[in-house]
Amino acid sequence: MKTNKTFLTLAVAASLASVPTLSHAAGFQLAEYSATGLGRAYAGEAAMADNASAQWRNPAMLTYLNGTQVSTGAIYVNPNVDVHGDVTLGNSSRRAESNDYANDAVIPNFYLSHQINDKLVAGLALGTNYGMETELGSNFAASHFGDEAMVKTMEANANLGYQLTDAVSIGGGVRYVIGEGHFGAKSPKQTEALGLPQGTTLKYMEGEDTAWGWQAGAAWQINPSNRIGLTYKSKVDLKLTGTANMYVTDYKSVINDTGYMSLTMPATAEIASFHQVTDKLALHGSINWTDWSSFEKLEAQLDKLKTVMVKEENWEDNYRFALGATYQLDSKLALRSGVAYDMGAVSDQNRTITIPETDRIWLSIGAGYDVTEQFTVDAGFTYIVAKDASIKESRGYESDNSAQKVGGQFTGQTTGSVWLLGVQASYRF
Repeated sequence: MKTNKTFLTLAVAASLASVPTLSHAAGFQLAEYSATGLGRAYAGEAAMADNASAQWRNPAMLTYLNGTQVSTGAIYVNPNVDVHGDVTLGNSSRRAESNDYANDAVIPNFYLSHQINDKLVAGLALGTNYGMETELGSNFAASHFGDEAMVKTMEANANLGYQLTDAVSIGGGVRYVIGEGHFGAKSPKQTEALGLPQGTTLKYMEGEDTAWGWQAGAAWQINPSNRIGLTYKSKVDLKLTGTANMYVTDYKSVINDTGYMSLTMPATAEIASFHQVTDKLALHGSINWTDWSSFEKLEAQLDKLKTVMVKEENWEDNYRFALGATYQLDSKLALRSGVAYDMGAVSDQNRTITIPETDRIWLSIGAGYDVTEQFTVDAGFTYIVAKDASIKESRGYESDNSAQKVGGQFTGQTTGSVWLLGVQASYRF
């Protein structure tokens, strides 16, 4: 079920025409808002004002930008995620594995800031906060628990930053979010013995929606060398309206239906600091929180079949810790580095095959070069190591137990890594 889109929706979609991929922060969150921050593992972002992209993490940082500035770039993402295990059905066991089941992607961005007067600065930002996609393949022996999942959002922010005092800035903005997603599960090979052909759709739903949110932030310039930033993004409730295909045991057939599935994009917060240690060296750090406990379940409300539990989730809030450094090698070249620890948003019990959520460590390097006084090019590289983690489905929930009766129990492990390469171009008028 496709909804009509406004002109703004079309403009945002055209600006962010990217392929969704497995997320690189916790859950299906994306941290990759600029290549500038990528080079320091996004450490201290709510207290940084390198270019117009600063408004994405803290609209108060707009007050540190003079004149009119434009910044645009893209980040190429190459994930490598594998799952290996066994499916046990009765007295038989079958190997279940899928390798490299997250797609490469390019994540673009665009930012504009304009200084209205000495105290007020306006900004526009186009980017994405959430996105993930997994496709395990038609031959995956545990596809009855899920063989594909996707969430993608695109977002436009309109922001204002205001210099409240010489030391304190505040900022805020509205967020227009376009979201879409799908989830699917199919019968694996072993169900043929039960009279259910391989590849039969057990559950599938897709939908899309648009919604509004907001963000707010503040910055405190303690002294010329030290600064603290604080920011908050509201949750965004999406009502993904579309079509569904559900296998009904009583009818022994797939029922086509329409309806919706609610999905919350969780609230986030960040506290960050910036410290100019010497004329050449700056240190920065941040702590991020995401309200992942709001992601409890995927439940469809359908016109014919009424309430259908697609997947229990029961996630937990997560935290991210990052430290970074910037070294001004000369008047034109700045070098960056950073490290981050990103906590997983699930317990061992609630980890699933379709979203193999686990802890991550970020290792980042980057650089910025002033081509002219007005034009700067930034580049960043990050390697992410994901912690090996166990997966067991069924996890004890009714919807999982139903799937286990159809195709057996899965026990296995997920492993993975990701590398990211980004470039950013910024111009100051």
